[in-house]
Amino acid sequence: MKKFKVGIQLYSLRDEMAKDVDATLAKVKEIGYDYVEFAGYFGKSAEELRAILDKYGLECIAVHQAADFYVEGGQKAFDFIKTLGAKYSAIPWYEKEKLAGSSEWENTVALFTKLGEDMKANGLQLLYHNHDFEFNTHEGKYLIDHIYDRIPDGLINPEFDTCWIKYAGEDPIKYIEKYAGRVTVLHLKDFVCKYYAAGPAYALIDSDGNASEPVSKADNEFKFKPCGHGVQDFKSILEAAEKCGTEYVIVEQDAWYDECPFECAKKSREHLASLGI
Repeated sequence: MKKFKVGIQLYSLRDEMAKDVDATLAKVKEIGYDYVEFAGYFGKSAEELRAILDKYGLECIAVHQAADFYVEGGQKAFDFIKTLGAKYSAIPWYEKEKLAGSSEWENTVALFTKLGEDMKANGLQLLYHNHDFEFNTHEGKYLIDHIYDRIPDGLINPEFDTCWIKYAGEDPIKYIEKYAGRVTVLHLKDFVCKYYAAGPAYALIDSDGNASEPVSKADNEFKFKPCGHGVQDFKSILEAAEKCGTEYVIVEQDAWYDECPFECAKKSREHLASLGI
């Protein structure tokens, strides 16, 4: 199997990052990750974060960053991301009420298009990170497909979250193949549940990396798991990703329950290593 570049979404370690960024990133490298994706900057400047990354031989490949960060911050916002060394900036979440079928949809198309153009002008690529609600339909087509049908290819590309695609009742492999050549960065996330397509089961985060309260689906017994410890067939997912041009795979685990987040990150990395990456 292809030697994907393996990273971790630092939202998975947000509590540890809030305590000690330096020690957390040192541990990330020790566990076996060479790449990171930020979700919040924990009061650090871009220069401070870059120095810590360089110290441990880590590379920031991407960030999760809301569109208003760039709209309000202008060139300084783009410069912050470039200082980190990132190649990609992913919209981590967007209101369903502003997607296809809404009165705000055309404004969303204009915003994403302009942001994608500004990203390109700064040597960056805009991505969109899905949840499950983008697999609701409008006029017989998923909301996620409306995004990629309306925004020109190259101005916005998928950062598919394999957990939410499967939880929505769809096949992650189908979507990797459908957008072959555009899924350069892929999120690997595992989980267990009783029923698919059962509604939200996640928390949202602000620009400081703080989590809001998750929408509970306790009756569905939904739980996030380290990669290889849930329902996902990552061997098949990675085989499809290899054929379709994916370069970076990013481990993410939104919650850990009674487990240590570092131990969960280690279990995920060990599972991927067992698959040859």
